[in-house]
Amino acid sequence: MNQKRILVTGGTGFIGSHLCKKLIDMGHYVICLDNNFTGSLKNINELIIDSNKGKSNFEFIRHDITQPILLEVDEIYHLACPASPKAYQYNSIKTIKTNILGTLNSLGIAKRTKAKILLTSTSEIYGDPLISPQNEEYWGNVNPIGVRSCYDEGKRVAETLMIEYKRNHNVDIRIARIFNTYGPKMNRDDGRVVSNFINQILDNKDITIYGDGSQTRSFCYINDMVEGLIKLMDSEKYIGPINLGNPHEITIKNLANKIKDLIIESSSKITYQDLPQDDPTKRKPDIDKAIRNLRWNPLIDLEEGLNSTINYFKMIR
Repeated sequence: MNQKRILVTGGTGFIGSHLCKKLIDMGHYVICLDNNFTGSLKNINELIIDSNKGKSNFEFIRHDITQPILLEVDEIYHLACPASPKAYQYNSIKTIKTNILGTLNSLGIAKRTKAKILLTSTSEIYGDPLISPQNEEYWGNVNPIGVRSCYDEGKRVAETLMIEYKRNHNVDIRIARIFNTYGPKMNRDDGRVVSNFINQILDNKDITIYGDGSQTRSFCYINDMVEGLIKLMDSEKYIGPINLGNPHEITIKNLANKIKDLIIESSSKITYQDLPQDDPTKRKPDIDKAIRNLRWNPLIDLEEGLNSTINYFKMIR
């Protein structure tokens, strides 16, 4: 295998840090770029230690991708952007800038160096879908002026930028639409449902469900997601957009009960609050294209993944 120089924007985040580790294990040289707005150096601490000892092909650059930067690379995984509603709504204008300016700057590097570039888009581009499961041909049902639109519409514009650089400059692009992903290294305070439920239950606090809990999500374990991203990047024929996620659908209420059953010792009780604006009622990926074109299918079932995630949060308490 030829060693590649690979840039991972958003590399200290949850998914980005796992991706950096996997790429290094595969023998590549990885440049991790992040401003640590939602990421953390703790997520790449092992990689930094090994790098300082001369044991790994890794470097970290603290940089905001909304600002231009000159780098020489073979591939770019563009992950930079807050991904949880709590984080991306905290500074909505910054979220829009990251999606637009950050993608433009990443594409600029790809154009100049003739690097392959993969954008991690999102299932949120489908909005509150009127069909289920969601396939890649579905254009979505998105509120362009809602509280989530800084992220939803930002990612939609990022996809447009990717396609236009392909059409106008023949940049070698890939677009992955990521569905809910979970696992170790999630931020315990990121506001996502898996980390929320696990930590509320571990702390013996009430389990907060928004709405009546009948809304559904599909959860993909981090190892499966990283494998899917790499397979898409390595695909010579298929550029996407392509859904990456686990098609196993579960209601939020059933998820809460499942996590509570796995932790056992908790005395937490479920409480209900109003559903946030534009919160999707359904989220289930159609992954037929990923199965056919990438030979990718998630392998880790929900219980196994939740146990691993629960053990991680117990360890860092």
